[in-house]
Amino acid sequence: MDAGVRIAVKSRTASIALAFGILACAALTLAAQKSSSGVFAQDKGKLTIKLDGQTVGHEDFEIAPSGAGWRAKGTADIKPPEGAASKISGTLTLEPNGAPISYEWTAQAEKTNGARILFANGVAKITLEMQGARPFEQTLSFNTPLVAVLDNNLYHQYAVLARVYDWSKRGAQTFPVLIPQELTPGTITVESTGAASAGGKSYEGLKVTTSDLEILLLLDNNHRLMRLEVPAAKVTVIRD
Repeated sequence: MDAGVRIAVKSRTASIALAFGILACAALTLAAQKSSSGVFAQDKGKLTIKLDGQTVGHEDFEIAPSGAGWRAKGTADIKPPEGAASKISGTLTLEPNGAPISYEWTAQAEKTNGARILFANGVAKITLEMQGARPFEQTLSFNTPLVAVLDNNLYHQYAVLARVYDWSKRGAQTFPVLIPQELTPGTITVESTGAASAGGKSYEGLKVTTSDLEILLLLDNNHRLMRLEVPAAKVTVIRD
């Protein structure tokens, strides 16, 4: 092999190696980005809340990166058939794996109430503020930092739960749960139900069971919340 051929071969080999190096770096970068995002993906939408077939409210929400973690924020305007209208807002900050860092909520109706909850090492420190009353503080302990926060009035938090559920394992999975309006810890069981349909559309089903309710989440192929049903309470939540 003469000198010219050897140089050409070496140059081609170096080009191939460089190309593989670029591809490898790109793959590693993508993997790092996926790892840093944890279990979440950006989502934004509007939900219509129905009670016994009648529209009683709407909720706007967004799940987006925030610093090194994520933030799930929602605002709901609710006008039940009986009772005063209310506006509820909640902001939940999360670790990439879904463990809560903090939660703040306010409810404006005849009075304004709210709370701030800080989570650390499986302990939740709650400061509850009720209009006309002194702030009330309470500490709750859980056996894991991975606690599900499910507000009574904000349904986008079930979209967060659908991300925290381990789809690679499937089956029934139990999580400790904190309902901010109830100052006692509890547990929920979440289980995939496979293919489901509603309104002529196909979904992935996820069943959430509490101590007194069964909630069905209907998700798209990317596990985004599209519909929520609470048969016992005659509540249906539909993504617009």
